Amino acid sequence: MSRPATFVPPSGARAYRLVTARGEFAVIEAGSPEKGTALLLPGFTGSKEDFISLHEPLAAAGYRTVAVDGRGQYESPGPTDDETPYAQAELAQDVLAQIDALTASPQERVHLVGHSFGGQVARAAVLLDPSRFRSLTLMASGPAEISPSQQQRVKLLRDALAVMDMGEVWEAIQALEPPEDAEGDLDAGLDDQDDLKRRWLGNSPAQLIAAGRQLCEEPDRVAELAAVGLPVHVLSGERDDTWPVPLLDDMAVRLDAHRTIVHGAEHSPNSDRPRETAEALAAFWDRKQRTGS
Repeated sequence: MSRPATFVPPSGARAYRLVTARGEFAVIEAGSPEKGTALLLPGFTGSKEDFISLHEPLAAAGYRTVAVDGRGQYESPGPTDDETPYAQAELAQDVLAQIDALTASPQERVHLVGHSFGGQVARAAVLLDPSRFRSLTLMASGPAEISPSQQQRVKLLRDALAVMDMGEVWEAIQALEPPEDAEGDLDAGLDDQDDLKRRWLGNSPAQLIAAGRQLCEEPDRVAELAAVGLPVHVLSGERDDTWPVPLLDDMAVRLDAHRTIVHGAEHSPNSDRPRETAEALAAFWDRKQRTGS
C-alpha cells in the first residue's frame, strides 16, 4: 500500500468532515489561501494521508491544501455493495461538489492534483467543468489504462474481493509476499500495521472493484484534455511500473504540459520524496500565478 509517513495530521493541519451537496468527505486541510487552494485526490487503495508530508511545505509556500478521501475511501462513507456511485462521472461530480464547499463563489478556481487513479478522476472533473480549475497536476497518472502486468494484479484483487470479505483479503495479503496493485499499493511497508489495516478495512469493496475496473479500461482522453487549454503539470518518479515513465513523457508532450521527474521516487513521489514533490508543485503553481494563466 502507499506509505504515508504518519496518519497524524501535521502541526497546523486539521482533519474534519467536509459537508457538500453530495454528502460528507473526510479531509485534512492545512495552510491559508494566500496564493491559492489545492485539492489533492489520492489513488487506488490510498487515502488523504498519502499527502500528509506535503501540507507543511506547501503551507509555507503560501498555499492552502485540502487532501480528501473520495467516496468509499477510508474515512469517507460509501455503499459497500453497489458500484453505481463509484462510476467515474459520479466521482467527478463529487470533486466539483467538494470545490463548491471549499470556495466562496463559483468564480473561485483551485489547483487540482490527482495521484494515479486520482489523476483519472481529476481529469474527468476538469473535462466536466474546466472553469473551476487554475491548473491540473497528474501525479504518476497516465493517459489511459494501466500496464498489462498491473492489470493482472488488479484482477487478482477484484477476484478476491468477489469471494472474500475485506478482513479475509487483508489476511491473505499478509500471508503472501504482498503483490503490488495498480498503485503499487499492496506493499506492507508501513511500520504501523494497525493504521494500515484500519485504512484497508475502511475502504468499500464496491469502490475498490469499480476503481480497479476503471484502471483497466480507461480510454485515452489526452486530446480532450489538451483541447481544454488548462495548464497541466505531469509529475512522476523516475521509475513507475504502473504507467512507464516514457509513456508519461509522451503524454506531457501531447498536453504541452510542464514535466517534473522526481529523482529517487517511484510511483508515489508524494510519499517517496515529499520535500522535492512539494517544491515542484509550488514552483509550478507560482509560475501560473505570475503568468496569470
